[in-house]
Amino acid sequence: MQLNIPNFGDKEILNDALNSEKHLTSTYNTFANECANPQLRGALMQLLNDEHAIQFDVFTEMHNRGFYPTPMADQQKIDQAKQKFSCQNRG
Repeated sequence: MQLNIPNFGDKEILNDALNSEKHLTSTYNTFANECANPQLRGALMQLLNDEHAIQFDVFTEMHNRGFYPTPMADQQKIDQAKQKFSCQNRG
């Protein structure tokens, strides 16, 4: 019996790792939000923070290799977003 195993390259492996980290941070965030025990919530918050750091490391590696390009934001759009969110915070 011969198995057809896909040949994953760095891009596919890193993309899978990034998607896994996004899923983990979402799950830990939900658990922490709904946790009534302060010690358990603290542990979940630490895990959440650790997973965000790992997610950023994977994203940075993908970006550096050209697997996840991020275009520069237009200054006008940045200014519009600042104005929009500063108005929301006031009232």
